[in-house]
Amino acid sequence: MFTDKSSKQNAGGPAGRDPKERRGRGRPRDPERMARVLATAKKHFTEHGYDGASIDAIAAESGVSKVTIYKYFPTKAELFRAGITHRVEAQFAGVDAGELDPRNPREALTLIGRAFVGLMRSPDVIKHHRTLYGAQGVDPAAAESFFAAGPRKIVDAVAFYLRAARKAGSVNITDPDLAANQYLSLYLGLGQIRALLGLSLPSKREDDALVRANVDLFLRAVAPAARARARR
Repeated sequence: MFTDKSSKQNAGGPAGRDPKERRGRGRPRDPERMARVLATAKKHFTEHGYDGASIDAIAAESGVSKVTIYKYFPTKAELFRAGITHRVEAQFAGVDAGELDPRNPREALTLIGRAFVGLMRSPDVIKHHRTLYGAQGVDPAAAESFFAAGPRKIVDAVAFYLRAARKAGSVNITDPDLAANQYLSLYLGLGQIRALLGLSLPSKREDDALVRANVDLFLRAVAPAARARARR
């Protein structure tokens, strides 16, 4: 997955899992059962928002007991976070930050850009953003869960790749974390603002052009000194 290796490298940091959240030893999770829980939770959080979704309703629809759900996810915020993690990893399946070629940042950043745009334009993610940004007094645990499992984790994974690219000499970057944030921020312009406002979404052709333009712009800014001089 896109975020797995970078998260392991940052264990204990912002993308690392808090020790108190780690499950102790015991009966392993049933993957099929957990898939049902996460799919149902995603549906309820998307349709009803964080406050409107209930563990009782998720348990009833998924066919997994409330007791079992709480055994795996002690709080509603943790279930919400697991759902966001699952959604991000599904979107970035096949785009592994640890496997992308550090000598070919154009290809890597293009793959990342396409996956990120696809995630940001998806109706469920747009609805989560509207809910969390627009709610008055939103549960801080829900907001923190969304931030850690979504934006923070994606930025950390891109920074992980950029560190490898810097080591390979294919980019000239002083602060990979800042550079990762800047690269992803290039996709949050007018197209995304229109999406959040419920107006028309950019077409696939427009988003493909956006990815190409953003990759070109970013690589011009971080080109190694020798290459930058050669272009002059």
